[in-house]
Amino acid sequence: MTTIAPETRAVFAAEHDAPIPYMQRTRDYYMTLGFTPYRWAHFAEVPFTPLPTPLSRARVALITTAAPFQPEAGDQGPGAPYNAGAKFYKVYSIPTASVPDLRISHVGYDRLHTTAADINTYLPLARMKDAAAAGRIGTLGPRVHGAPTNRSHRVTMETDVPEMLRRCQEDGVDAAVLVPS
Repeated sequence: MTTIAPETRAVFAAEHDAPIPYMQRTRDYYMTLGFTPYRWAHFAEVPFTPLPTPLSRARVALITTAAPFQPEAGDQGPGAPYNAGAKFYKVYSIPTASVPDLRISHVGYDRLHTTAADINTYLPLARMKDAAAAGRIGTLGPRVHGAPTNRSHRVTMETDVPEMLRRCQEDGVDAAVLVPS
């Protein structure tokens, strides 16, 4: 049964329709494997700055955690079971001119309720091109950049982030859209 909050007239979801407690589930999962509880990254200050140009004139990069297809690494198709062998550990860059063959079997996602069949959920390259054509963004950067998901805050902050920043600066982008899978 849904109820309406009188002060806002917003429709509340049914009581049983609650978010999945994925953060606690992740901590519990790692603890059962013998690891210390997972610590989510969060910062007191976020180093974002205003865009130097309107978004409609900005060059925008696309950064994803999707992995390049590796034929030797087993099943990586839509609905494939978790496949740690398909992980990647270094930042990669590929041209945006064509659609790259990227997959997400290397990450944990709800395989019961989705199949990862729609590439736009983890690589919205076509949607970004549409946004550029419609004038919502100025241009799309020349390359898609891949961010590894190796679960190490230190490696991410000290190695991967500086490398992605270097590549984005090399591409002359003003902003980036980050798409975690």
